[in-house]
This record gives sequence, C-alpha cells and structure tokens, in this order.
Amino acid sequence: MTKHGGLALALLGVAACGGENGIPKNQPVQLEARLEAFESCAALESYIEDSAVLDMRSTMERTKPSYWKGRGGWFGGPLEVADGAGAPVPTSGGAPPAAPGSGPNDHTGTNNQVEGVDEADFVKNDGTRIFVLSGQKLYAHRSWPAESLRVESSLTLEGWPRQMFLHGDKVVVFSTVADASGGSSGGSGGMADCAALGPCGYGGASFTKMTTVDVSDLAAPRVTDELYLPGGYHDARLAGSAARLVMRDAFRWPSGMRWWPDYTQELWNDQGRLEKELDRLMAENERLIRASSLTQWLPEGRHKRADGTVETFGYDCRDFHKTNAPTRLGLVTVASLDLEARTFQPPGRVSLVTEPGEVYATASALYLATPHWWWWPEAGQTDHTYVHKIDLSQPHSASYAASATVQGHLLNQFSMDEHEGVLRVATTISSRVAEPGNEWGRTETTNRLFTYAQRGARLELLGQSEELAKGERIYSARFVGKKGYVVTFRQVDPLFTFDLSDPAHPRKVGELKVPGFSSYIHPVGDTHLLTVGMQVPENGDWRGRAIKLSLFDVSDLANPRETFTQQVGTAYSWSESLYDHKAFTYFPAKGLLAIPFMDWSWESPNYWDSFVSELRVFRVDLAAGFTPVGAISMRDAYQVINSHQWSWVYMPYVRRSVMADDYVYAVTDAGVRVAHVGNLAQPLATSRFSPFSFAP
Repeated sequence: MTKHGGLALALLGVAACGGENGIPKNQPVQLEARLEAFESCAALESYIEDSAVLDMRSTMERTKPSYWKGRGGWFGGPLEVADGAGAPVPTSGGAPPAAPGSGPNDHTGTNNQVEGVDEADFVKNDGTRIFVLSGQKLYAHRSWPAESLRVESSLTLEGWPRQMFLHGDKVVVFSTVADASGGSSGGSGGMADCAALGPCGYGGASFTKMTTVDVSDLAAPRVTDELYLPGGYHDARLAGSAARLVMRDAFRWPSGMRWWPDYTQELWNDQGRLEKELDRLMAENERLIRASSLTQWLPEGRHKRADGTVETFGYDCRDFHKTNAPTRLGLVTVASLDLEARTFQPPGRVSLVTEPGEVYATASALYLATPHWWWWPEAGQTDHTYVHKIDLSQPHSASYAASATVQGHLLNQFSMDEHEGVLRVATTISSRVAEPGNEWGRTETTNRLFTYAQRGARLELLGQSEELAKGERIYSARFVGKKGYVVTFRQVDPLFTFDLSDPAHPRKVGELKVPGFSSYIHPVGDTHLLTVGMQVPENGDWRGRAIKLSLFDVSDLANPRETFTQQVGTAYSWSESLYDHKAFTYFPAKGLLAIPFMDWSWESPNYWDSFVSELRVFRVDLAAGFTPVGAISMRDAYQVINSHQWSWVYMPYVRRSVMADDYVYAVTDAGVRVAHVGNLAQPLATSRFSPFSFAP
C-alpha cells in the first residue's frame, strides 16, 4: 500500500439519498449501519472529492431562491431586498455561515466515569503537585504541605491549551493550533482558509498539538516532545500508559472556492440570472475540487524533538473508514500514543467518517455516538444515533470493531456504559408527528434504555425497556454494574431504576417523582446516589429555582427514596457541576462534597462588587444528610484580575476543586487557594496567575 505524506485527518462526506436538485433531503436512517475500510488511496481520494462536491452543491443549492419556493420564502419571509445600507444582501466571496518527602494519606483526582480510565482535564494533581492550564500557560504548583501552596513555575504553550494528562513526571498537554507549519491555511498544497466552518485553530480545520513536559524538576519544567496532528481536539482518555486522543476535523476547501457571486441589487432582483450565476460558480468549484490531490486534502503530521529537529510522517489509506449511513461532513480520528515509549513512533490511528458526538471509553473499547442528520424537519421522522465501537485491546493502536443504529439521541457520555461486554444506552426519542395546519408537524418525545452485544461487525440489539416518561427528556443517566438509573424532566423529576442483570430484558423496577431534576448522578457505594441538579417548583415559577443536592436510597430498586436534599443559592445561582462532572468532587475518605458556586449578592450598586465566586463544601452522611461546612471565596481574585482588564469571557469563578486529607483547594482561571476544612473562610495560601490573553 502506497503511503502519502501526511497524517490524514480530513473532513469527509458521504453519498446522500434523494432530495431536490441533488440536495440531500430526509435521508433515510440506515438501520444496519457499518463502516468499511478503503482498499486504496485512489478510492479514498475519489470518495473525498465526490463527498466534497456533494456537500458544496447541497450548500449552494440552498442559497437559490427556487429552493425556498413553497417553504415560506427566505427564512419564512419574502425574497425582497430592503433599500439602503440595511439591505439583506450577502457579502461576496467567503463561505456560508456556519511534597517534599511524603504526601497526604489520601486525595481526590479527576472525577472519571470509568475506574482506571483517566479523562483529560485542565486541572491535574497527584496529592503533592497541582497543574493548571489557564490562558496559554501551564502553572505548576507545589501543593503539599497545604500551607506552603505556591506556583513553582509556569510555561507558555503554543495555541489554545485545552486539557492534559499527568503521567508520573510527565504532563501531556493537548492544544489547538491554527497550523503546524505556522500558516493560516488548513493544510499544505495551497488549500484555503477554513473560514467556511469557523476560524482555523478554534472552530474549523485545525491541528492538535501534543506537548510533553518533563516536570521532575517542578521549578524548571522542560518540553521534551512536540507532536502536531491534523484535526481539532475533541477528547482524550488514558489507561495505563496508553493515551487515546479523539480528534475532529473540518473540511479543507481548495483555494479559490467561492460560495457567493458578487451580489448587486440588479442581480438580486433577477432571480433567473442569479441562479445561472450560482450554477456557474458550482461548476467552477467542482473543477477546483476534482483538481486537488490527496496530499492537498490531507495535511502532514509533524514531530518536533527536544533538540529542535523536525520529521514528518504519513498515513495508510486503509486506516480510513467510510460509512453506509448518511451523516454530515465530518471525520473523527482516534489516535493511540504510548506515553512511556523511549523512541518516537507515529501514533496508531483509525479514522471514521462521522461527526464526533459523545465519547465513552473503557480500557478496552471506545464508543462514538453521532446523530443521524435531519435535513428537513418534516412529519414522519424519528431521530436516531449511529454508535461506533473502537477496539482498544491493543495498547498502542486502535481498530474499528462494530456499529449500531440506536433509536433516539444521547444526552452525554453517561448515556452509555459497557458491562461484561454489553453496551447499555439510554436515549430520548424525538418524533415528528403530523399536525393539522403545520406541514412540518410537531415533535413528541419518549425515552428508552437499550442493550447491545457485538456480533461480528454489528452491535446487535439484545433488548429494550418499556417507554419512559412520554413528553419528557432525559436529564441524566448512570449505570452501576447491573443497575441503571435514568432521570427525565418536564416539571417533576422522575428517577427510574433498572434491573439490568438480564441484558436481553432490561427491566424498569422503580420510579420516584420529585420536583426539579438531577443533571449528574454519582454512585455512593451500592445503595445510594448523590446528585446535583436544579430545584424547580411544580408551579414553574423561576424565582423558586435553586441548585439542589440530593441523596437517594436505592437499596430497594423497586422503591427508590429521596432521603435528603440541600438547596444551594438562589434563582441566580450557577455551578459548573450542573453540566460538567469534572467540577463535581466527592471525597469518600472524608465524606465531603465540593461544588463550584457563582451568584450575586446585590450588596453593592456596582454589579461586580457583588459577584460571588466560591467553592461550597458539604459533609455528606448517608444517615444524616447534608451539612454545610463552609465556602472558600475567590471573589477578591476576580476584583484583582478585573483591575488588570481581564476579558469577562475568562471570569475566574471557581471551576474545579482538589481535596487532600483535611485540606480543600479551590481552582480558578485566576489562581488556586487552599484552606483547612475546619476553617474554610480563612485561607492558608493563595497562588495568583498573570492576566492572560491568547496570542494571534
């Protein structure tokens, strides 16, 4: 097999079914979804180009006035141009919008979904050291003894640092950068800027840079390796020394592509002439696409050693897999890297033609769930999700294993779980049903739990639960061994419990309705659940809303009970733990729970003088419930930062926390503060970060 010079991570498309003027429309769900490897580089190149042409024409056809006839006009309005500077005429060119000695006895780490599988985050610690990514810097703290907390050093990183792993004395940082070669285009060979799908390096075609930092000397961190991989950072997992990096990529259109003609009032008013001009541009765009070579579509990967030498590396076209199911343009790559390798080897990689969606991983398998794309919201459709399994049984390589089509859509990674080889999936199913006077129909929802087992290249359906809570949506899910828990919501929060001991017959055995909803479920032993969510009055009055902590006794699955609740804050309160499980820190050794908390006290007419930025800490006792312990405030850090004109986008509200023995650390974009659990209001030490801005 011939190898081409470049690590392949291009945005690919798929052949579409049906539609007017060649436009993919209401593409049927592929109930037997599967992926197929390319047999040759010629086949891969042809597929890319066919898909690019289809996507280009589909997009541009939808800019024609004739496309909108019978659909209520341009976005529901008449095809008219207003007079003056405010005329809704598209601009020409461009693209469519789119510790010294010993350490603590015990400490917390990242709140991972699967035991033994670490999830990348912007905060990592090992009990004596805390590493934080803030802006473009990696801050290395000596965190033990707690009263000696201090920043030992900081290191400026290229691009936009996203997340990292801590593996022994290595910190591995994943950053998004615009282009490995320093240019602004999506790749080599004269390819165009990725403005069609967002700015390069942040929202469109970009590179993921993996920077390996030796932190054995905390005061002098040293970059030992830099690896540039085409594709934007999406997620990562680490089991042992095997890191699995999930990347997504945007399409790199050829230079010279145009999406709009040079609009004038005269052209806009002459719809026949306008459509002919669009046809001419589409033909020219197709010529440019067909003239592009595979090396232009797929930019190189680059490896930079500590001594500054650079090497490029290629890819094998057989690493790429196309799908038989309709999907939007997109490609996901799972790259496998050995963090303990003594010499550099190009990462093992498998690339799937699909959008990235949700990622769930064990030590031996990784699942990607991407939704079937509804091209038009017409009655008679039901949403589905394509789930693809990646085999991680080989420590430093990955391979495609199997696929399934799951009815409905997933909320997040906790909607999936694998136990004893069985995949369990909880989904909300949205359907469009006919409604008099509404040609698009209306949406109805229901919910189910499905089980799957791999049979060859298929994830075969084993069983499904009864329908749950029609008219509601899933707000959280968690699987614990042979038990499952699902929360749905409309005005009350039904907690459903499941017996999954027989995978072919997942069985709902209990249901409990309480006001509000839980957005994250954390198991406490085998008999209790600790949750965070929102208290919502049954009358729907928003003024009665607040963050809500709950303890559920599920020792009897048939009769779950909400045994204790704790309301936190007011209707204006907010916590990152509501939507990111990594902001939720439960320390079983001490029975402590910490969540970030933001609110406004309204003590001062100056809005930001009343800003509340705290880490709220609670003692959790299964027999006594919640006891507020106190809070570590970081309000002063915001005021200091604000005086240095930090952007409001990067407000240093508390985002993460670490606990070690009887000490609690609050982590923000502005610094880290530590206090003893017995007196949280009196900090022992605080580190402060420099105000930051991203380099262009």
